[in-house]
Amino acid sequence: MSTEKRNALGRGLSALLNDSENVQQNKSNVSSGPELNAAGSVNEIKLAEIETNPFQPRTDFDEQALAELADSIKLQGLIQPITVRRMSAHSYQLISGERRFRASKLAGLTQIPAYVRTANDQQMLEMALIENIQRENLNAIEVALSFQRMIEECHLKQEELGDRVSKNRSTVTNYLRLLRLPPAIQASIRDGQISMGHAKALLTIDDPAKQIFYHQHIIKEGLSVRGAEELVRDMQRFRVSKAAQRPEPVSFQIQKIQDDLASKFSTRVKLKVTGKGRGSIEIPFLSEDDLGRILEILEY
Repeated sequence: MSTEKRNALGRGLSALLNDSENVQQNKSNVSSGPELNAAGSVNEIKLAEIETNPFQPRTDFDEQALAELADSIKLQGLIQPITVRRMSAHSYQLISGERRFRASKLAGLTQIPAYVRTANDQQMLEMALIENIQRENLNAIEVALSFQRMIEECHLKQEELGDRVSKNRSTVTNYLRLLRLPPAIQASIRDGQISMGHAKALLTIDDPAKQIFYHQHIIKEGLSVRGAEELVRDMQRFRVSKAAQRPEPVSFQIQKIQDDLASKFSTRVKLKVTGKGRGSIEIPFLSEDDLGRILEILEY
């Protein structure tokens, strides 16, 4: 990919769409299509001649929001043109603006204002993903999936991806980490049950089963992000404390002595060795009678 193209992508979707070198302006190739004016101009194209972008990462459209946009289009017209690429004389493919495209159909329009440009499949994918990421109401999982697609399908490193979408590498990394969570937790993020802040707290837990357990507790109790962080922190503190209470591993010789003494006294015996031949033997008893029994064995 050339430096010129990288720079255009790095400036965001608007730079791509306004790239005058890529805007269709050749009238001679298509005699029967709509007249194309100077680079960057807007053209009226029949809706029936436009197919949706097969690379569009967004598949879920809010029907009520579409209906509201359609009502606005009926009253005010479509203010922001869509962008398409010409496929043939009477065939176009949507690059960006599928929500406006759908709402225009609902509004009963037969034509729609559009920028017409050339773009190969790689550019189509990049532009569709960048446009998708720049939507204000995108949830964190949708952003993460778009980032993942750009990395895998556009062969980008995280630093390059950050440049394309104007985000630093740590932000990109935090979004991508969400895709490591179990599907149930990802669905909760997508549906707005928990936020990205809740998810980041859950990501500090290594065990997926425990992630799901605490995820359910967070939802059931309606915990804030701070509450979720404290819950996870307390759990980890308890785990460290419990680990510290575990007995030190003993040698085979010490274990055999403990087992022999336990058999002799019919109770659990603990042999502690502190080094240099020093140590202690602990013989627990349950009652005065049990103590008497042990003393008899010791011939006390």
